[in-house]
Amino acid sequence: MEQYYQQLVRYLTSRLRDRHLAADVAHDAYVRVLEGGRGGAVEYPQAYLYRTAINIAIDTHRRGVVRRSESLEDVELQAKDQSTPQDSLYLRQRADLVDRALSELPENCRRAFLLRKLDGMAHHEIATQMGISKDMVEKHIVNAMKHCRIRVKEMEYSRADPDDAARRYSGLRPR
Repeated sequence: MEQYYQQLVRYLTSRLRDRHLAADVAHDAYVRVLEGGRGGAVEYPQAYLYRTAINIAIDTHRRGVVRRSESLEDVELQAKDQSTPQDSLYLRQRADLVDRALSELPENCRRAFLLRKLDGMAHHEIATQMGISKDMVEKHIVNAMKHCRIRVKEMEYSRADPDDAARRYSGLRPR
């Protein structure tokens, strides 16, 4: 599956006209495909990966169009109206879960991910700053995204049913 990465980024760059957005979409597509969005084996993995990436690009574009069409005041009012204490608590708890998942990553993996996602640096800039190859930066980011999604799901699941989480990790099965 990894052999398609560069080709996919080039294809998305030609469609999106933005290399950074293309790289983000490619990463998201890889994470979705690698997490096994479909049960069973995929007959044409390259086609499935490309279709997933195109769908993500379309969703990203639609969200962008909606955001540009709303005024800032409308968005702020809507956020205030919809923000409840439960929403705030949920967002804080989810941020804590992501932070915990990030802390489990090796230092280089976490650093590459944070430089890309928080600082918005391009892959080649991260590679130069960290003294590693661009391919290694891409692998670190994909691995970090995959790890965080899996760990956050596991942590949310274990919070929802702590007894089941204890059974899974202790090897006991429900009766």
